[in-house]
Amino acid sequence: MTESDVDKQRFRDLASVIEKSRSDFDYAYSKGIMTLYARSLKQRHVELEPGRSVIEFARGSYLGLDNHPKIVNAAIAALASYRSIQWSGARTRLNFSLTGDLEYSLSELFDARVIVYSLVLTANMSALPLLACGAFTRGRKPVLVFDRFAHATLAYHKAVMAEDAEVLQIRHNDIEELEGICQKHTCVAYICDGVYSMGGNAPIRELLRLQQRYGLFIYIDDAHGISIRGRHGQGYAKSQITDLGENTIIAASLSKGFGVTGGVLMLGTEEQEKLLRRYAVPHAFSMGPDLAGIAGALASAEIHRSAELGERQARLSRVVQCFDEKMPTQSSGDGMPIRMVPIGESRAAVDTAAELLRRGFYVAAAFYPTVPRDKAALRVCLTADHSLEEVTQLCASIRDIASARP
Repeated sequence: MTESDVDKQRFRDLASVIEKSRSDFDYAYSKGIMTLYARSLKQRHVELEPGRSVIEFARGSYLGLDNHPKIVNAAIAALASYRSIQWSGARTRLNFSLTGDLEYSLSELFDARVIVYSLVLTANMSALPLLACGAFTRGRKPVLVFDRFAHATLAYHKAVMAEDAEVLQIRHNDIEELEGICQKHTCVAYICDGVYSMGGNAPIRELLRLQQRYGLFIYIDDAHGISIRGRHGQGYAKSQITDLGENTIIAASLSKGFGVTGGVLMLGTEEQEKLLRRYAVPHAFSMGPDLAGIAGALASAEIHRSAELGERQARLSRVVQCFDEKMPTQSSGDGMPIRMVPIGESRAAVDTAAELLRRGFYVAAAFYPTVPRDKAALRVCLTADHSLEEVTQLCASIRDIASARP
């Protein structure tokens, strides 16, 4: 790729996105469904203001661990013991001792080398530039292939990565197109989600087939898949990949199914770990998770080692099955906790969400640029803490509102 070719590539057109979506955002804010402030009550109930509570289907705490007393109490105890919230300084200098304990615990739990970060965003920011420059592929700069629906926190790095390597985008989960690229190039890296934030998941077995045949490097952001799959909650992706080896890296969130805050990278080799700890910008020039998040994550890891994890995974499965029976969608039957209920026009989705909120349910309205234009939907996050009755009532309300729409 020549310098002029790179100059012609456009990865973001934020001005155009703002122009196309501003009126819909204005409308959504005017209807009171954006940027709500609340406090936790029991299970998935939140209080929006004194005397007004709703059942929310918007948080991604799929196992309901974000309210778990063991996690909350561990965070409180750590703050009292260390008498500090955060230490200002790069990770290459001074870290809370609990940070080392957490990385050791998660490495054992996930059967991988684990580095923890403040967010999965900073985990991706650490790894993707190193991938582009060839640091993970023995000095060969790979052709970087993004899935069309790769999360915004992955796609955001395209321009930076294009300074070192060719960046392509393919249709969602198009294994045939990806294989064609592998046949044309000797070094290819594929960047995708494990469980996609708007529903669906990556074809892990097919990706592993391409890896075995062509040496494909696979980078998976499994933020939404962590905890909900695997005996110890390794996640949707890691539970299907026994050995990461030198050609697979998995990023994951501790802020969703894991129930706390932060992000991780799961690595297969010592060399990858060395490179990240020495050269990744968020590691060398920024801070890690705060103390409360670290202590909470250690407590969550112990829950993941206990029988309680399986019980919560089973409860989540029943909740998802109940929703699929009451409100079939394109993703029905995949067992994942994110459901997109198609509405179509952006303002109709906003109006539906606003009426649901009035009836006591908070569900996010997804519209452009989160989803394609005229593909607006309700984004329903199901959790182990939702009761079957609550799910049934939500589905009945959605149907009732839809039937009244002109």
